[in-house]
Amino acid sequence: MIEFKDFSFSYEGGNEAISGVNLRVEAGEFVLLCGPSGGGKSTILRALNGLIPHYFRGKMSGKVIVGGLDTSSHPVHELFSRVGMVFQNPDAQLFAGTVERELAFGLESLGLPRREIAERIAWGAEVLRIKHLLDRSPRSLSGGEKQLVAIGAMLVLKPMVLALDEPFAHLDPMGARRVAEALREVNKLGITVIVAEHRLRCVLPYVTRMIMVAEGKIRLDGPPRQVLREPVEEFGLNLPASVRLSREIGLPEALLSVEEALPYAKASSPHPPIAPETDDSSPKAIECRGLAQVLGGRKVLDGVSIEVKKGEILAIVGANGAGKTTLIKHFNGLLKPFAGTVEVLGIDTRKAKVSELATKVGIAFQNPEEQLFTSSVREEILVGPKFLKRMDEGWLGELEELFNLRGLLEKPPLSLSEGEKRRVAFASVLASKPEIIVMDEPTAGQDELFRRRLAELLRALKEKGHTAILVTHDLEFAQSVAEEWAIMAGGRILAKGHPKLIMADKGLMEASSLLPTDSFLLGLT
Repeated sequence: MIEFKDFSFSYEGGNEAISGVNLRVEAGEFVLLCGPSGGGKSTILRALNGLIPHYFRGKMSGKVIVGGLDTSSHPVHELFSRVGMVFQNPDAQLFAGTVERELAFGLESLGLPRREIAERIAWGAEVLRIKHLLDRSPRSLSGGEKQLVAIGAMLVLKPMVLALDEPFAHLDPMGARRVAEALREVNKLGITVIVAEHRLRCVLPYVTRMIMVAEGKIRLDGPPRQVLREPVEEFGLNLPASVRLSREIGLPEALLSVEEALPYAKASSPHPPIAPETDDSSPKAIECRGLAQVLGGRKVLDGVSIEVKKGEILAIVGANGAGKTTLIKHFNGLLKPFAGTVEVLGIDTRKAKVSELATKVGIAFQNPEEQLFTSSVREEILVGPKFLKRMDEGWLGELEELFNLRGLLEKPPLSLSEGEKRRVAFASVLASKPEIIVMDEPTAGQDELFRRRLAELLRALKEKGHTAILVTHDLEFAQSVAEEWAIMAGGRILAKGHPKLIMADKGLMEASSLLPTDSFLLGLT
């Protein structure tokens, strides 16, 4: 089905991304590509449907054969029916007026009969639970909902090969489970599935093969249990809790899912969590009272009331479309309340300019392209400190090191990979040391090394009195860094409290369509 023969590729003006790869994937395999950020996973995927070399320019040697076709001599549109590709950034491939039209576009391009098109759209919408979105504009959706639509548009094509780059990065736990199960069903139809992913727990129980890609080379290749016998931590993997448990208790084979691991965790199950003492007298960084917001004729926020204390690390969690991103856009005045109030460090945002609030609040958005606009990474990082007159060369150097940006400083931000763009956006927000730091999906598409560095940074900023607010579907990360969670559903705050208390409340988790972390279920810290 797929064969890479001595394949090497260097992007135009950049370093070698892939070097001397020889790889064969048989029809019907379910393959997980994993490894550190920048290791070459996305480059392998781009070579499958001809984006390399026909769209991404650079120096290529060797061959890539897909379904008998040499991709270097067949343009992307000729490979379209063979390889369906889902990118990291769903905005890069959504363009139709409605979700239904988005799902129909590829099917119509293949010339399928109307009845079959309707049947496939209904099937894809049912599998991914997006029926309620069919008449919505993709532009009006949350980041996770957009991801589901992008996956659906490729899923309904039922191509020979379905390739997905970080498909779970923006999905809530229930959405990730639905997509993983859908991929398993598609694979059972004989379709080859190749997934590049950092969130291993989402897909590890379903894959038949695990390929480790690092520094442009294939380092390990085999069945997951075989690969996980090796010291894979050195490759920046975020090991699932089940794998960590199997290593802690000395099992010869890795446990690939929480279901496999639960029988071994009974003896170490956690005691009922105790609520930590809180100091209600702590000054408030942000206070929302009865906040409502209407966008596109839809009520997106419905009476949100929440307090965030100074020096707190808060994680805002909830299913895709719960209203999380809309909420944080009120914290720097990008959105003004339709009803209710928002106060930031005592300032009523209805009466303040965005430029005034920007001196207090820095926000890194889910889609970094929304805030990158200069001609180089260096300039992007310096915008805030120059405007606010908060230059600190030592701090800027720390950020460049933390976010691994030293080799990117002279490059245009929009020419970078999705993960690199995200790191530049984070650095640009932190550069001016705002009192309140807000990050939307900070760990999406990032490896374990970055997650650890970010956790250390957030704890250090907390010690210095900064307030941090994270919007995230990465509940394992949220559990490790945030002492408080605010859980959202249907545009409302359902609860705010300690992560263990929230996850122990089964009714609350069901109401918000969330799942407890594997670490919580297995009694791991």
